[in-house]
Amino acid sequence: MNLTSKRAVLKRIYLPFGLILARTGIHPNLITLISLFLGTMSAYFFYEEKVLTGATLLLLSGLFDLADGIVARETERTSKFGAVFDWIADKWVDGFVLGAIGFTFASPFVAVTAVTVSMLHSFIKPVAYAEIGYSARVKGKIEDPLESVGFFGRPETHITLILFSLFERAGLPLGLEFGIKLVAFLTLCSLLLRIIYLYRQYGKEYE
Repeated sequence: MNLTSKRAVLKRIYLPFGLILARTGIHPNLITLISLFLGTMSAYFFYEEKVLTGATLLLLSGLFDLADGIVARETERTSKFGAVFDWIADKWVDGFVLGAIGFTFASPFVAVTAVTVSMLHSFIKPVAYAEIGYSARVKGKIEDPLESVGFFGRPETHITLILFSLFERAGLPLGLEFGIKLVAFLTLCSLLLRIIYLYRQYGKEYE
């Protein structure tokens, strides 16, 4: 799917929410903190097997996460710390949510696998920035080829977890046990695509 590469199209959906928050004068770092809190609470409710509450909080966490960048740009409060804090908050939420769902609905091994491949799928980008030298920024964000490589990132993960939470709540056979395994598998496949891409581009370059 790679919804991240469709950022410009998807922005039309969450832009109004970000603009409303910008008018309140709230600091973008506080919005990031709200996203982190909602995501952490989502993980707790998934652990307690209250899947609808967990899914709702995960959706809200994602919405606030998308809004913080809009607010930062609209209020001219973009900062390097804000960019780093946003990244940390995203990975914090992903780690707790994937870990809680994997441990509760599948197994500790599935939980560890899901968290590990998710982290690697994201952190391969800053490693590429540092080692290969991507640095050009467009509206505060680093533009690089990896943005369009792979097909299963953070947006797809959240949508899948929310969808299978509904299946779990409805008592359907394919609930969150299957959903978290699917997330782990598809994220791994997407990670491998990114590794293959980097190898093809830079694997024969020697220092």
